[in-house]
Amino acid sequence: MLDKKTFYITTPIYYPSNKLHVGNSYTTVAADAMARFKRLTGYRVWFLTGTDEHGQKIQREAEAAGKPTADFVNEIVDWIKELWYELDIAYDDFIRTSEQRHKERVSKIFTHFYEQGDIYKGKYEGLYCTPCEAYWTERQLDEGNCPDCGRKVELIDEEAYFFRMSRYADRLQEHIESHPEFILPPSRKNEMINNFLKPGLEDLCVSRTSFDWGIPVPYDQDHVIYVWLDALSNYITALGYGDENDNLYREFWPADVQLIGKDILRFHTIYWPIFLMALGEPLPKTVFGHGWLMLQEGKMSKSKGNAIDPRLLAARYSSDALRYFLLREIPFGQDGVFSLESFITRINNDLANDLGNLVSRTLTMAERYFDGVLPEPVSSDESTDEKLRSVALHAPGAVEAEMDQMKISDALIALWELVRTSNRYIDDNMPWNLAKDPEKKDRLGTVIYNLIESIRFIAVMLQPFMPRTPESTWPQLGLENNPELQSWDSLKTWGGIKPGTVVKRGEDLFPRLNMQAELREVRGDKPAEETETREQEEHEGLITLEDFQKVDLRVAEIVAAEKVPNSDKLLKVDVNLGEKNTRQVVAGLAEHYKPEDLTGKSVLFVANLKPVKLRGVLSQGMLLAATDPEGEITLTTVDQKTTPGSRVS
Repeated sequence: MLDKKTFYITTPIYYPSNKLHVGNSYTTVAADAMARFKRLTGYRVWFLTGTDEHGQKIQREAEAAGKPTADFVNEIVDWIKELWYELDIAYDDFIRTSEQRHKERVSKIFTHFYEQGDIYKGKYEGLYCTPCEAYWTERQLDEGNCPDCGRKVELIDEEAYFFRMSRYADRLQEHIESHPEFILPPSRKNEMINNFLKPGLEDLCVSRTSFDWGIPVPYDQDHVIYVWLDALSNYITALGYGDENDNLYREFWPADVQLIGKDILRFHTIYWPIFLMALGEPLPKTVFGHGWLMLQEGKMSKSKGNAIDPRLLAARYSSDALRYFLLREIPFGQDGVFSLESFITRINNDLANDLGNLVSRTLTMAERYFDGVLPEPVSSDESTDEKLRSVALHAPGAVEAEMDQMKISDALIALWELVRTSNRYIDDNMPWNLAKDPEKKDRLGTVIYNLIESIRFIAVMLQPFMPRTPESTWPQLGLENNPELQSWDSLKTWGGIKPGTVVKRGEDLFPRLNMQAELREVRGDKPAEETETREQEEHEGLITLEDFQKVDLRVAEIVAAEKVPNSDKLLKVDVNLGEKNTRQVVAGLAEHYKPEDLTGKSVLFVANLKPVKLRGVLSQGMLLAATDPEGEITLTTVDQKTTPGSRVS
């Protein structure tokens, strides 16, 4: 278990680019979820992110744009901060390496290294990848190119200062081997030892003279401090390391978790800990190198032109939907694949069908059967009640155990067990049937109470992962002004929400999406022309999948039926679709069914048919029925355990 007093988590500070893609967002969303979770469970948290603004690459890009480098960077940093705001990233500090506080502290660190003999002056002749800001040896290249990005490397020949990495190599290897939690996932540890430490560390170039956009070496103004010593130091300079007022540093360092992408693992598990050893400071407890979020055709990259804009996704589908997909779809630490199809499928299945449907159905029934006033539960020995309570009370501990192991996807799986158990609880108890029997009013009230309490548990646990969804749920549960029942501690016992609380259904949390329509709108997929080929002409009269998906086909429960006055064929039928009010439909069934025979049947229903009046009676949909060769009509019934309002797809 992690220290219960404080929790310090960092992301890598990002290279300033207004083309950050959804893969970049993955790290920061994961860090934010961890930080929010620790705050919720009682930790004092410090969450750091920021921007790495120095180096030759940025200076070249600013020159190409015809702008002063500082102005160029400022515009992009504003864009990045807006992105984090739109994704609900609640960081405690945003560090910029161009800030005075950082530059002063890095200068002190560099001077300290120089004075104790860790840094010396020499000449660098070697291979350098400007986009990756990385030095490589011949043996590390991939067919002559940078092994990380695949671009050409440059042969550099310039005066430079060097850090004696070999002085600390054995000590670092011993630390890695004796602290299995230092590099996670465990597979990353062997990569660092075998590929970098065992072959022998070369001294690291820590200054440059071929450009001037950086922090000047304090005693040699012709040099600027090389970006990795500059950038990596942010994790402690942001806490005030080296200042008289270093309270934050003394409280939060060493970091509990430093989240990074696996492509910068070398810098964070070799360079960074060696710098800390040279300072005499403790190493971070864990450096977690997660996998890449890729598209189906390969690693996501703005240079490849295959990046997905997270702002577009958040604006169209909500930041919570994007956060949920990133955190749930990919086992943390592994590579994952992003596709618009898988994203929309997650929204429809997990968020619309599971979570959204649970909330809307429950609150609709609370309003219909109890006028929105939460009933008093009655003690019972029903096995379904005990199952729901047991799963709810187990869920917080299961979620916390997974989060302590950085298994964010598994934490959401544990949470969703309660979501799905709650939906099964509705199906098992069939409140719509209980409502027909006045003697079962108490049982109905107990079922509704348990469902509302379960939704409260779910909303509390959702807060770190999807912060906006609980905010939309509290008013529906009558808890917007009750922070005590929104707290993690409130999940220790069942029955926190008080009977008599007024609940009210709001807008659907996550409306179901039409896959094909979304693909056309977002990705630009074009539907085939209707008369493009002779084959299509031969199939005239057939409908497409898109045509069928326009039909909103649902399961409806018939709650009442009666004859339409002055008609021998028509019945007026009231159906329950899981909405606040029942629907009325006129059906030509009077010659085939008695009104009393229809009540309680679950049937297929077209819910988006344009309303019409038949014999002066409003009809708001259509019951589906089959007609045999003799003209006998049979309704298309379904299993009565199917929840009213369930969509047929």
